[in-house]
Amino acid sequence: MLLETLGAAREIGRINEIAGVLIRHGFGDTVRRLGLADRLERAGHIVKWEHAADLARLEPPVQVRLALEELGPTFVKLGQILAGRADLLGPEWIAELQRLHSQVPAVPLDDLRPQLREDLGDEPENVFARFDVEPLAAASIAQVHRAQLKDGSEVVVKIRRPGIREVIEADLRLLDRLAAIAEADLPSLKPFHPRQLVREFARSLRRELDLAAECHNAERVADNFAQTPHVVIPRVHWAHTSERINTQDLIEGIPGERLDLLPTDAGFDRTLLAQRGARAVLKMIVEDGFFHADPHPGNVFYLPGNRIAFIDFGMVGSLSPLRREELLHLLLGLVTRDAQAVATVLLDWAGDDHGQSLSQLETEIEAFVDQYHGTPLAQLNLGEMLARITALLREHHLTLPSDLAMLIKAFISLEGMGRGLDPGFHMATEAMPLLQEVARARYQPGAIAARGWKTLLRALRLAEQLPHDVSRLLRNARRGHLRVSIEVTHLKRVGDQLDRAANRLAMALVIAALIIGSSIVMTVRGGPTLFGLPVFGFLGFCGAVACALWLVRAIWRSSRPQDDA
Repeated sequence: MLLETLGAAREIGRINEIAGVLIRHGFGDTVRRLGLADRLERAGHIVKWEHAADLARLEPPVQVRLALEELGPTFVKLGQILAGRADLLGPEWIAELQRLHSQVPAVPLDDLRPQLREDLGDEPENVFARFDVEPLAAASIAQVHRAQLKDGSEVVVKIRRPGIREVIEADLRLLDRLAAIAEADLPSLKPFHPRQLVREFARSLRRELDLAAECHNAERVADNFAQTPHVVIPRVHWAHTSERINTQDLIEGIPGERLDLLPTDAGFDRTLLAQRGARAVLKMIVEDGFFHADPHPGNVFYLPGNRIAFIDFGMVGSLSPLRREELLHLLLGLVTRDAQAVATVLLDWAGDDHGQSLSQLETEIEAFVDQYHGTPLAQLNLGEMLARITALLREHHLTLPSDLAMLIKAFISLEGMGRGLDPGFHMATEAMPLLQEVARARYQPGAIAARGWKTLLRALRLAEQLPHDVSRLLRNARRGHLRVSIEVTHLKRVGDQLDRAANRLAMALVIAALIIGSSIVMTVRGGPTLFGLPVFGFLGFCGAVACALWLVRAIWRSSRPQDDA
């Protein structure tokens, strides 16, 4: 039953709300295909269809954006993350989802006080020398207030909205169940792996709910830039930081989204700022493997002395050493126009279970990179090249791992910021020296020796464990506990079809038994009657008719094309 799949009765109200929003925004067919309308009405909730076509005149991306905004913070965050998945969605969808914003009013300070007293141990006016009542900014998860510590330091206090975790957790449960239904019942969505996307989104959103984790991220990035004085990361004040609140130094500078306020006569050099910003993000990605996953202009400030400050480390990406090496080969392949290197890395990321489509993809990638042969390095648009490559993957129904999707989004945002500062900015020109330096560093004698030593240690651990593993294998074999699991997708599908056929055959036998039994009962005189017929015989025939209708419907549905299911 779908109600069990969708969860307990306490969530039915939210499901009804989601269905209503989808219908109002022109997605009534989706509600029907997911089976939500029928099941909600059976549970006593009436789904209203009278406004289903009100927004039909709008383009689908606009309808989706409006629906997500109406559904609340969880769905807004989902849309914002999807805005960075150019490997899944086309440019018109990305552009529309980037406009997502959550119309959330600020929580009055009086409503925050009980939570603040728990987290700070006292009233905020007693903990801080000054605490502003009006917030600097309010978002769907948290809001920010300006304050001053007892030592005179100006800080910002980020406070999580009361009760937001419970709301988000309930929505995440529903999203997971709806993704499972969509993956099973809507074949057109299977290439996008809805359940995997929801799981990755849930992990990211839960990390963002932990405001202390954001501070740990900021300190890790600050340590990586300890020797780079022109990059500023806000200092964390741990005495006033926990899961629901964090306190960091106030950054007073010119926001990246207000370049019109950037005075050239105050010593600001736009070209230098663009170069430093690009090198900082490239260092995070290529050298450190831990990067700000959302470096949009609102999270960047320009400070006197041509310094750059990064804030809001709630969304970060992490790359393993292997991933960094693959990325290094990809970027070097792009800036040196090495088509084979680019194709090799992308095919490794795509996996080897896509059959002949990979050979066609390889040909298209090589043709794409080859068109830049002879193009001067300063004329290469690295962000545009990455965007077009992800479009190629999307056309072949291939998806990137989430960490790489965030990385490409960061690259594209970074190049846009650089060109906003300096129209003559070229990411490829800035990236090339760092990429070559990192590539050379990998083949220094010390680096080679370190990798060799790690490989040797892993081999020794494997050799040490091998006798124990072989002994356990032989022991299980002697006891008859040795099992070999082989999963063959086609055989599983055949097994499912046989199971359905057996169920229908059993139902047919039950129908035949009811008809025969009822016919016998009809010949017996005496007993209660209905319409002049023996009651039990009449009920038996009614049951047989009902079962026969169910069987005919099941056979008819299974004979329809898969896309209509």
